[in-house]
Amino acid sequence: MEEVNTVSAELGEFLRSRRARLKPEDVGMPSYGSRRVPGLRREELAMVAGMSPTYYTRLEQGQPTQVSDEMLSRLSRALALSSAERQHLFNLARVPGTVTEGSLVPSVRSGIRHLLDAMPRVPAVLLNRQTDVLAWNRSGHALLAGNLPFEAPDEHDARPNVTRMLFLDEQTRALYARWDEEAARAVASLRLAYGRFSRDLKITMLVDELVTQSVEFAALWQSQTVENCISGTKSFCHPWVGPIELAFEALLLPDGSGDRLLTYTAQPNSAAEVAVHQLGSVVKGRG
Repeated sequence: MEEVNTVSAELGEFLRSRRARLKPEDVGMPSYGSRRVPGLRREELAMVAGMSPTYYTRLEQGQPTQVSDEMLSRLSRALALSSAERQHLFNLARVPGTVTEGSLVPSVRSGIRHLLDAMPRVPAVLLNRQTDVLAWNRSGHALLAGNLPFEAPDEHDARPNVTRMLFLDEQTRALYARWDEEAARAVASLRLAYGRFSRDLKITMLVDELVTQSVEFAALWQSQTVENCISGTKSFCHPWVGPIELAFEALLLPDGSGDRLLTYTAQPNSAAEVAVHQLGSVVKGRG
């Protein structure tokens, strides 16, 4: 028997935002001049997805409605969703589970700490799904937050949070040469976690805090952009070693916690590699 999901109000908001970015010609429909509001009409999208307008309207309005995986797949195709957006769509439509306060893993395994320490020339940080720093190695600490005590992640109730710092801390903001790009990426990634762990109170509290305290975060959050940010490049203006461009990889731990290991590497024989090595020397000098 096909699995059936209960729809949340968040799903309705997401559907409206994705519908608004489509034009009739995007789905093979004729366009008859300008429209009062952007995007496809509900009836048009319903026709493309092969469902009744009434049923689709109930989905967008967040009314108590059941939706099958097959119907979600139709919506995904009709809205031309990316793989990350499709994942988000299914996350939002899942039956809500038990409310949780945070990560399923209360402490960092010794093996993870040993792994971090074994990579002295690779800045690395362990983040939970709320983007709190659970642990970092010396170079990861120096790269992202050398102004904070190295032991800061051990303060469970006051751990550094990389998203909060990005929007509310001036030193962190100045660290990124392309802050707008980094901010958009951070919010899109948090939106994906928010959908996957929709009953996590700490994620909800973080979002509520940042929507209230940062106009920029609020605008990005309202856009409903979703992205699975697992790799790419970041440009830093580091106060100790100057400009650095590094590749990053976000490695999701396979335990279901949502924790991920974030690593930064430089191109071999590049100025960035020299800078990272200098960063390690600065850490030793300050240690």
